[in-house]
Amino acid sequence: MIPSRGFDNPVSSYRVKNIIRGILLLALVLLIGTLGYVTIEKWSLLDSLYMTVITITTVGFREVGEVSYAGKVFTLALIFIGIGIMAYTLGMVAQAMIEIQIRSILGRRKLGLKLKSIKNHYIICGYGRIGRIIAHELKTNHIPLLVIDQDAESKESLESDDIPYIIGDATSEEVLIEAGVERAKGLVAVVLSDADNLFITMTARGLNPNLYIVTRAEDGHSEKKLKRAGANRVVLPYLIGGRKMAQTIIKPAVADFLELTVHDKSIDLKMEELLVGERSALNGVALVDSGIRQEMNVIIVAIRKKDKEMVFNPSSQTKIEAGDILIALGNNDELKRLRAILAGE
Repeated sequence: MIPSRGFDNPVSSYRVKNIIRGILLLALVLLIGTLGYVTIEKWSLLDSLYMTVITITTVGFREVGEVSYAGKVFTLALIFIGIGIMAYTLGMVAQAMIEIQIRSILGRRKLGLKLKSIKNHYIICGYGRIGRIIAHELKTNHIPLLVIDQDAESKESLESDDIPYIIGDATSEEVLIEAGVERAKGLVAVVLSDADNLFITMTARGLNPNLYIVTRAEDGHSEKKLKRAGANRVVLPYLIGGRKMAQTIIKPAVADFLELTVHDKSIDLKMEELLVGERSALNGVALVDSGIRQEMNVIIVAIRKKDKEMVFNPSSQTKIEAGDILIALGNNDELKRLRAILAGE
């Protein structure tokens, strides 16, 4: 387990600069000492470097040769300067190592406390190519999440991405409980094996009957099994990818439009789903009287009713009711405004 933001960089930049400064000064002392002995004593470069090293490290080995009066004076100066710089550099390195240990201990404690208090989050089982994309999308939308991955090599990537995680087997009931599955809002099972995804789904459903579970399937025959095991949604990545590629050939304009409205963050046009609350001023109001299109310039593409019926391109007389989900298309500011109205804020 790792710390959250604030513990990503194990050594402060100030400490790193001091270490680099010490190393550069030490290299400068070695250079000056070597050139000094070459000039004063006429020794070879190797002998001069050797003499410089044993002098500043005070190891007490025998001198390379007889040292002249000028050489002794130079050696005394080299000892005082070299020892000081050596002590400074080693001190910086020691402080950096202690800092790493302290940050690691504090980080593990901080994440431990976070895991105990986290709730209404999404648990992502598997941090491969698909799991990484899902995690980044949830994080971008400020949705709390936690990753479970069995591969210890994922640790570095998760640390750099500032994502809380547990290195462990997601099929284990103990690991899911540690991840707060009983307090979680949803779980995404995207490990490579359909059998493991099935087992994760069954275990998670048994621990939390209200959990919203989305799982990946490689084989179309696994879809029914996963749904029977308790998955709310089963996604077949290869099937979706193949269909999308076909649509870019058959209906390129439609494919481009969907890509822009759903995935492209560079334009101010989004498609969102908005829940209608009991206290909303628009509860029980027909679309034509809601002012959504006229006042907010938002298009209602579809309405999913409380009974899960999907009404596409609803008529102007369609009533907005509590529990409905409006599929709306518009710019970010107007969608936020409509979301607040529908929530009754």
